[in-house]
Amino acid sequence: MGIIDNRYDFVFFFDVEFGNPNGDPDAGNMPRIDPETGFGLVTDVCLKRKVRNYVELRKGGQEGFNIYVREKAVLNDQHRMAYTACDLEPQSRKPPKCGDDSRRLTEWMCANFYDVRSFGAVMTTEVNCGQVRGPVQFTFARSVDAIVPQEVKIIRMAVTTSKEADVQHGENRTMGSKYVVPYALYRMEGFVSAALAAQTGFSEEDVALLWESLLNMFEHDRSAARGKMAARKLFIFRHDNKLGNAHAHVLFNTITVESVGGAEAVPARSYADYRLHIKKDLPGSVTLLEKL
Repeated sequence: MGIIDNRYDFVFFFDVEFGNPNGDPDAGNMPRIDPETGFGLVTDVCLKRKVRNYVELRKGGQEGFNIYVREKAVLNDQHRMAYTACDLEPQSRKPPKCGDDSRRLTEWMCANFYDVRSFGAVMTTEVNCGQVRGPVQFTFARSVDAIVPQEVKIIRMAVTTSKEADVQHGENRTMGSKYVVPYALYRMEGFVSAALAAQTGFSEEDVALLWESLLNMFEHDRSAARGKMAARKLFIFRHDNKLGNAHAHVLFNTITVESVGGAEAVPARSYADYRLHIKKDLPGSVTLLEKL
């Protein structure tokens, strides 16, 4: 498939039930939160990780769909693959002196790694492959309402060492804790630049895979920590040209969320406690696509 010719903006809703959608390592892995407002946060990096994992699972290393930032990957090794393919010899931290050679390396990385041509990458490490500005960008996801994370105490019916067992006289129990959000609906906004796609080779097949990843990534990311997470709605604004026909924030403002019970409602505990509203009076050259 060819390079995309249309700009896209999108709004993605997902929720969590009795789970931790994105722990903050600076706060004991408590769910991320805006300390001034109490709204829950999920970073763009966290969501991109899930997209990468889904693409790796879905495509299974097919040509052109390798993942650059794989879990436990050694990035310099990824860069050396490009030098080998281009029949070049890396120099410490320096790109090739010939501009054409530098472009060949960057183009090879874009052609072979889905996440490089999607999200971009800074590859100016010891084995230098330059840097790429990606056409796909996510914002932080923010909860629709403020959240109140709960710390839940748990007991493990075992101990780690024999010494601990001796101290407990055979009781063999270990106390622990985990954080959960009882329920929260999150909203993430994103952008796909057709102008930047032309520089990385981001194609129609790639953008279709992006939508598929957003809709399915939580289905293959289960863990005890994350509880029950689900994609709820994906709204895609498709412009009829590369530069777009309307400002992204204007389009985003056409999608609003309200509590079914109004201002006096009890805290939401399910997706059914919210109602999404979509204004249909969009510019004629922008098409709204709904998924889920």
